[in-house]
Order: sequence, then C-alpha cells, then structure tokens
Amino acid sequence: MENIYKPYFDPDYESLIERIHPPRVCIDNDACQDCTLVKIPRYSEAPNGEPLEIKKKKDGTRVDSANKHGILLEMVQVLTDLDLVISKSYICSDGGWFMDVFHVTDQLGNKLTDESLLHYIQQALCANRKQQGISKELQALLGREMNPRHFSTEHTAFEFTGTDRPGLMSEISAVLAELGCHVTTAVAWTHNSRVACMICLEDELKGGPIRDPKRLAHLEEQLENVVEAHHNDKGGERRSLRLTAPVAGRTHTDRRLHQLMFGDKDYENCCGGCDGSGDRIQVSIENCKEKGYSVVNVKSRDRPKLLFDTVCTLTDMQYVVFHAAVSSRGSIAVQEYYIRQIDGGTLGSESERNRVAQCLIAAIERRVTHGLRLDIRIKNRLGLLSDITRVFRENGLSIRMAEIGVQGERASGSFYVTDFSGRDVNPNTIELIRKEIGGTIMAVNKSSFPPSLAASPNRDRSTAASRVDIRPRFSLGSLWSQIERFSSNFGPVGF
Repeated sequence: MENIYKPYFDPDYESLIERIHPPRVCIDNDACQDCTLVKIPRYSEAPNGEPLEIKKKKDGTRVDSANKHGILLEMVQVLTDLDLVISKSYICSDGGWFMDVFHVTDQLGNKLTDESLLHYIQQALCANRKQQGISKELQALLGREMNPRHFSTEHTAFEFTGTDRPGLMSEISAVLAELGCHVTTAVAWTHNSRVACMICLEDELKGGPIRDPKRLAHLEEQLENVVEAHHNDKGGERRSLRLTAPVAGRTHTDRRLHQLMFGDKDYENCCGGCDGSGDRIQVSIENCKEKGYSVVNVKSRDRPKLLFDTVCTLTDMQYVVFHAAVSSRGSIAVQEYYIRQIDGGTLGSESERNRVAQCLIAAIERRVTHGLRLDIRIKNRLGLLSDITRVFRENGLSIRMAEIGVQGERASGSFYVTDFSGRDVNPNTIELIRKEIGGTIMAVNKSSFPPSLAASPNRDRSTAASRVDIRPRFSLGSLWSQIERFSSNFGPVGF
C-alpha cells in the first residue's frame, strides 16, 4: 500500500502575524477641531517577514497581493453602520505601506467623545480584519445592539426583484401572513421603476426558521403567483424570487440590496435619471497609463452613506481601490478613486467605462428618498407588516422605500410614501392611517433626501439629469500631495 505524505500546516500559523503585530487603530480627537480622525494602518509583510509579492502580468500591470479585495469596504461599513458621517477620507494601499484615514462626526456634526463608542470602533475594525464578530459584551458596553444592518442567519430569507407596482408589498406580506410566516425584518428599495426587497421570516407557531422543504416549496409557489400577477410575461419583464433556509455567515442588508438592484440592471437608464437634489451626478473615468490605474471621479450632492454606496459598487463589480481622496465642499461631495480590476488590469474599453459610470450613478440614486417619511413604533403582532401595507394600499399610498424590524415586543420602522401617481400625500390621509394602524406614527419630513440631510439649509428641490462624463479630470499629483501632507501629521499609532 502506497503511503501518501502531505505537509502539515498549523491552523494558527495563518494568523501569526496578526497576533505578533495586532491591527492598530488610532482614534485622534486632537488633530482636527471639528471632527475625529480614525487612522487605520495596514501591514504589508508576508508571514516570513519579507515584503508581500507584487506580481506583474505580461502587459506590465501589477497585482498587489497585500491589498485584500473588499477590505476597504469592511472598514467603511463599520463606520456607516454606526450612523457616523464621513466628511473626508484618504486611502493609500499600494507598494509597501497602507493607510486609511477617515474624518468622522456624529449625525449632529460633533466629535466622537463617548469612550465606549471609541472602544467599540477600535475593536470592530480589528474584528473585521480578523473576520470575527463583535462580542455581546462589547455591544453591551456600547449600550445598544450593533447588528441592525445585518440580516439574521437564524431566519428564513426571502429576496425579490422586479417591476415596482402599487400594492405589491401589501400582497406579498398578505401571502406570508396567510401561510403562517412571521416577518421579523423587512427592507425595500425602489429605483428606476424597479424594486428590491428582503424579508426575514420565522415560523408563526414554532418560532425559528422554516426548514420543511415541502412547506418552503409551497410558500415559494404562492409568492411566485403574486409576482406573476404583477408582471407581464409576454413583455419579457425581468424578475427574480428566492426563498432560502438559514446559511452560515452574515448578510449585510444595504450591500445585498445594492447587489440585487445591480443584478436586476436598474442602472441601464441612469443617464437620464435624476438625483432629486437639483445637482447633476457627474462621473468621469480616465486611464492613467504610466501608473496602471483607472481614475474615477464622482461629484454629487453629499449625503450619509455616500462613501459606502460608491465603494460597495466598485467592490462588487470586482474593482480594487488602491488610492482615494474623498471630501465635502459645502453640500457637494467630491470623490476620486484610483482603481484596477481584480486581476490588475484597467478599464480598457469605453463601453466598460460607461457601464461603471452608470452603476455608480445608480448606487447614488438608490438611496435618494422620495415622498413623506412615516416613522412607526407599535407593539409587535402577527401579520403586522401585512396590516400596515394593506392600510397604505387602501388609502392610495405607494411605498418608495421601507425598513421595519422587531426588537422584543416592539416593532419600529420607516416608510417613504407617495400617492399612486407619485404626488405628495394628503395630510388627512395620514390621520386616517394613524387611526387604523394604531401605535405611534410620526410624519417626519417631505423631502427627496434622507432624514439626516432633510433639515440642512440651501436644499434645491428641483430635478436635473445625471451625467456620465468620460473626459480626463484626474490629477495624480494632487492626490499624492493630499496624502503626504496629511500623513506628516501622524504621530505614534496605537490602541
């Protein structure tokens, strides 16, 4: 009998460097008067202490193995999940050193001074790099549950994309209630007459996920019937529907919604779309041949989570960000990214550059809200989402964006609504809805902006077309000067 020998690898060896040189996150409240600096250096050493390999392809382009794909998105995700505002950011992750710097404030524009929050940010950023979750003890220290942007893996998940129609959410939630499914979380986005929806379900009687394959198949069949009734199969309208049992890992809600919308190709008509602010979304893309980068410039109205939306789109389109400079000038945000494809190449064709520009415009537009925002807090009960959406439909309201979740015995969420024709909601209708639904319903604002920006001054309510611009606009020297000037202020970095 032939003996086969295989090398043994200690499972702890892979994380040896992380343990010898743990990730260091410096939170600096002294360098700037009006914001907190979060500095995240990253090591570029291989386990043997040698510099990480910079591979060269046949065409001369470089692939830096140290710049792990998606790591920038993970950093941004931690900060945006805490509802922090990122006003500036500098990213450099090429060659032999790495540094991400974020200027952050709370929603009111104040520095971060809560020690438990600062400790949480440090630990969360390190945990993300190690691909670990955040302990319950650390969440308790912060004083709130810090997992709102992740769908629970303990429930059955329902995902849907298709044509947006009035009453669709009501009919879907009614079917779920009739078939004994309790909704624990639901989110929905609409954009360019398309809709993406994610719903977490559990068994009404037994609790927990629905695992019976026959019941899952029947539930999916009934949901398909609802979707078919709202789509014209002869016209070839796109749609997708998926019902899945719990899986390992976590699903980030906002990222998954971007992925669903992208898969549904909602970006196809973005060149003629509008961002709801009166300012055009400008995207320019140019190749920097001497450095081997494609340079992407984005100019748009500033808003919360803008950096997350653009970085998420580039990441999921399989592009790696090596350098970036992001800043806000008044109400306008300017973003500049130096990117390569995941295999090291640049955006070689005009069609590819146009597609990237369209997708970035779509990512920015998706989170722009339209209509009246209704905040709802109510005692949780079976069929609650079905009752809420039914009342909306019976009163002639269409849901433009929605998010609702359950915490203990209470349910809370926000709905952006218009009438079926897209016009403003009659105030008398809101009073009728309050009486029928019960609980606490607050009409927060009527705006094309998320609530945190709606109260800002000088907001132009007119609309204008988005623009895709492929003209040269980049300046590699200006980016380096910004990073070098900023890096000169760095002191010792540590916990």
